[in-house]
Amino acid sequence: MRPEAQPSPPLAPALPSSREAPEERITLLDGGTEAYPRMLEAIASAKQRVHLEVYTFEREGVGARFVDALVAAARRGVVVKVVVDGWGSMNSSSHLTETLKAAGATVRVYNPLTSLFTGRSWRNHRKILLVDDAVAFLGGINIGDAYAAHGNEPGWADLAVELRGDICRQLGAKLHAGTSALTSGPVSVFLSGFGGGHRLRKRYISAIDGATRELVLAHAYFLPDVAFVRALKRAARRGVKVSLLLAGRSDVVFARAATMRLYRDFLRAGVSIHEWTASTLHAKAAVMDGKKLLVGSFNLDPLSLVNLETLVEVEEPGVAAQSALWLERHMELSRRVFLEDCARSGLQQWLLDILGLAVARFAERFASFIGRRRRR
Repeated sequence: MRPEAQPSPPLAPALPSSREAPEERITLLDGGTEAYPRMLEAIASAKQRVHLEVYTFEREGVGARFVDALVAAARRGVVVKVVVDGWGSMNSSSHLTETLKAAGATVRVYNPLTSLFTGRSWRNHRKILLVDDAVAFLGGINIGDAYAAHGNEPGWADLAVELRGDICRQLGAKLHAGTSALTSGPVSVFLSGFGGGHRLRKRYISAIDGATRELVLAHAYFLPDVAFVRALKRAARRGVKVSLLLAGRSDVVFARAATMRLYRDFLRAGVSIHEWTASTLHAKAAVMDGKKLLVGSFNLDPLSLVNLETLVEVEEPGVAAQSALWLERHMELSRRVFLEDCARSGLQQWLLDILGLAVARFAERFASFIGRRRRR
């Protein structure tokens, strides 16, 4: 019997890299456990501006602490703007709007549920906190208790980066400019605007094609297109050690079935697959050759091609090595999938493939539909 997954292993202390560019500081953060205290501290220290953009903002627990911090900032004269998604934050958007506006903050609910009747189905899936154009937090972490550990119970497995330096000034200037590509020293930030996430997907494929030794990828909602699948198999066949850390359980119905239909093809190409089951995997990250980190809100699925997303590229050895360690530790505590694990009866395999294919095709067609609506 293979070992069961254990609670999420701790990262090394979140410290800035010692080999960063002079004006840039990059800190890797392990889920909400590490990110939330630093984010709340940044809001509490804000002097001029706070911009928070998040898909899901829960009103209870840690969400209440964020509301209190934002209200306090607005009342002391800081310009506070909060953007939440109308679908992801449907249960809290009214409360947030009422509470924050009363304190003088600006709140925008992006495409509320009523917009579905006008065909505006695309989402704001970004996770950005920018304070005083001096410190920024980006990654896959929403505002909710699930993203942080509680005693021995691990939070959702996720990553974020804290950025300080000129890249934050650039981000502040481009938050509302649509599609943007920002670079300062070893860090680049890509925002998908109305052009969609196709550029972010190309960044992934370019990084995969450039890998020469090892590629480790952790993604929660893994529904890659044919070209992306080919890029991963091509890397494995040219001798790159390719490892996938995927969700052994998911918060999205049928998402795992859609991913599992790809397992046999990947395994036969020499790709290793590990399923994280100790908690929900929510990360969207990859490390190439221990030198380059990709992390953000961008999922490898059709919907992320049309939603508003972020992607951060870091080419800094210390941060990339720390990211690789996070991935390695999670894979060690995950369930490895072997080809024999994919053996099922003909009927079981047929049902799994049909269900998985149906989910994948629906996602692709829905994304194509809303993409056409956006271009009108």
